[in-house]
Amino acid sequence: MIDKTPLGRQAADYINRGELVPDSVIVELVGERLKEKDCANGFVLDGFPRTISQAESLEGILQGMRLQIDGVVSMKVPTNVIIDRLAGRRTCKSCGALYHVSFDPSKRGEECDRCGGELHQRDDDREETIATRLNVYENQTAPLVNYYRQRGKLREIDGVGKVDDIHGRIIGALRELSN
Repeated sequence: MIDKTPLGRQAADYINRGELVPDSVIVELVGERLKEKDCANGFVLDGFPRTISQAESLEGILQGMRLQIDGVVSMKVPTNVIIDRLAGRRTCKSCGALYHVSFDPSKRGEECDRCGGELHQRDDDREETIATRLNVYENQTAPLVNYYRQRGKLREIDGVGKVDDIHGRIIGALRELSN
């Protein structure tokens, strides 16, 4: 869906080359998306902004739309848990079904339960790549926690536990933020 517009195709070109999409392109892409009708009554952004510069640009976009961020939910998860979660993910090459070697393994071992296709580990789910991603997070994204805390917009939740419990915490934080 991202590559249906000229701007989306530009972003897809960076992604397909394995490069980071420049802030200017991402910010403009998000800005265009927020103008769509389905965002008129609110929206949730996941994975954006990733830097303080992007957060400041987002504030400018929202001011132009006479909107503001109600709040930000940040999940606290220990590094070893993040590595276990990501390194254990497996994806079916045929149908795209997702599994986890510990939490939701395929009953057929290295084959997909749905279609029998081969399960594989994405390159960005390998431990050395995860370590690099975590380093980038610490240097570029973690400062957003203080940025939004200082603005009174941050709600931190425990991101460890059963999926339903974490989901409940997220919903609770969102409800708290919308009041």
